Amino acid sequence: MANKIKVLIIDDSALVRQVLTSILETSKNILVVGAARDPIDAREKIKQLNPDVLTLDIEMPKMDGVTFLKNLMRLRPMPVVMISTLTEAGADVTLEALEIGAVDFIAKPKIDVKGELQEYADEIIEKIEMAGNAKVREYRGMVDTVSTDKKLDAGAVLEKRTGKIRFKTTDKIVALGASTGGTEAIKEVLESLPANAPGIVISQHIPIAFSKSFTERVNKSSQVTVCEPSDGQKILPGYVYIAPGDKHLMVERCGAEYICKLS
Repeated sequence: MANKIKVLIIDDSALVRQVLTSILETSKNILVVGAARDPIDAREKIKQLNPDVLTLDIEMPKMDGVTFLKNLMRLRPMPVVMISTLTEAGADVTLEALEIGAVDFIAKPKIDVKGELQEYADEIIEKIEMAGNAKVREYRGMVDTVSTDKKLDAGAVLEKRTGKIRFKTTDKIVALGASTGGTEAIKEVLESLPANAPGIVISQHIPIAFSKSFTERVNKSSQVTVCEPSDGQKILPGYVYIAPGDKHLMVERCGAEYICKLS
């Protein structure tokens, strides 16, 4: 890579700033140009250092990371990788940040921060390098793309069909896969689908603490019913099955039906 990706680390924890700096400096493609302890400090350093990518902590003094991200993506859009704790609350805020325009996130452990982050050093470097090539958009606020007032369950969908079609097996299944940064792409696809879409199975590389929140969030904004499947659950039209964060999702034929198998 001819030009290194210039990174500014924004985190109120001196330990996290130190550990992320030491990890990123092992990459020949990355140059850490500075670190900021809060968004106010970061605003000046962005002007001075002109970074290509930011890592941004969600919970910080003076201004939280999401508020700062909204302002940043409205005034000066640039690739941002969020640093988030592995909690349900952290998951909800992180998913909101991805909607605003963050390109990915790094899960920050609550204990043994140094050891856990070092363990995922290669993944962290990969996320930053991918962010360096990301194209970002200006933030214009949340826009509802679909109305879900008439959301139907699978039973209601099947009742609209003729008797002949109604007793057919599910003969079409759509399979989708995405990495952690693909949550918004998955969300956009699902929000565009009609309630009687074929059954869909999704494997999404995402921590278990985040997968339930992501599923619930997408379900609220989609006409299809989105859920985390149980082992052996039937795959039906109008339903989307997202693998839990700690499971692999496989599809098996069972007589005239398809079912979800978790491992």
